[in-house]
Amino acid sequence: MVMSAPGKLPRDRFRRLVQSNSMAMGPTVSIIIPNWNGQELLERNLPQVLAVTKEAGEIIVVDDGSTDDSVNILREKFPMIRVLQKKSHEGFASTVNQGVRAASSDIVVLLNTDVEPEKNFLAPLILNFDSPQVFAVGCMDKSIEMGKTILRGRGLAKWEKGFYVHSRGDIDKTDTAWVSGGSGAFRKSFWEKLGGMDTLFNPFYWEDIDISYRAKHMGYRLMFEPKSVVRHYHEKGKIFMNYSTFFIKRIAYRNQFLFVWKHVGGRHMIAHCLWAPLRLVQAAMSGDIAMVAGYLSATIRVGGVLRYRFQSFRENKVVIA
Repeated sequence: MVMSAPGKLPRDRFRRLVQSNSMAMGPTVSIIIPNWNGQELLERNLPQVLAVTKEAGEIIVVDDGSTDDSVNILREKFPMIRVLQKKSHEGFASTVNQGVRAASSDIVVLLNTDVEPEKNFLAPLILNFDSPQVFAVGCMDKSIEMGKTILRGRGLAKWEKGFYVHSRGDIDKTDTAWVSGGSGAFRKSFWEKLGGMDTLFNPFYWEDIDISYRAKHMGYRLMFEPKSVVRHYHEKGKIFMNYSTFFIKRIAYRNQFLFVWKHVGGRHMIAHCLWAPLRLVQAAMSGDIAMVAGYLSATIRVGGVLRYRFQSFRENKVVIA
């Protein structure tokens, strides 16, 4: 992809995309914000979202069974925003899937409540969809962590010793192994073909890596757009504010095992069968009880893994490593 110089975005291309998409699908872009007890975050960050996403046709907040005053605040202070209210709390994948189903545009931008997009972030993000095989595009994520700003948004991943290991990639390239569900754009038509995010991963973590992995194996492209910048206040997000460190680690380990069991095959399956018991023993001996607890939690959900693998083989989808 040819990159434009900063400050010289091809606005004519963006306008053409706006016009063609408006005629075919309605609003050009649908912004989807999942919310759970995020009243303070919404009040602080929504004005900035509204200010820098004027090209968007609609903004949808999907409330995941909040018990705070989120819904009332949205309806009183932000009447221009469409609110979808769920009766009970389920988790990220279920909430985002509902938002995507309701979206009027074929391009949906997912933003967490703890994300603040910077000026002119939307246009370069959407321009990547000029390529018909692009499924998703990730933003440059200025992650605020312990008072420091870490540039994230481009991911690397590989199979190693029977596990799918992911890490932060350098931001000087435009390919990526996955696109974050906290700040990224997705093509709805491809999303629907993929069946959306897997609710097996509720309440959070690994669902965006999973859908990205499946997309790549279906032949779709994932991109990273460094000109689309957001500030991400992870430590103020609802996960870290509402769950213990042990619970977060347990869910992360659980979903790592579920992801591997969904997709592992061939020599990677052999490696996993050899290395997983060793890693569990090492975790127990080192006091990393969260990994052992995560593994046990994953075994409870193994039925969902088996159903996915059976359906994948039945439909002849290549999603196994």
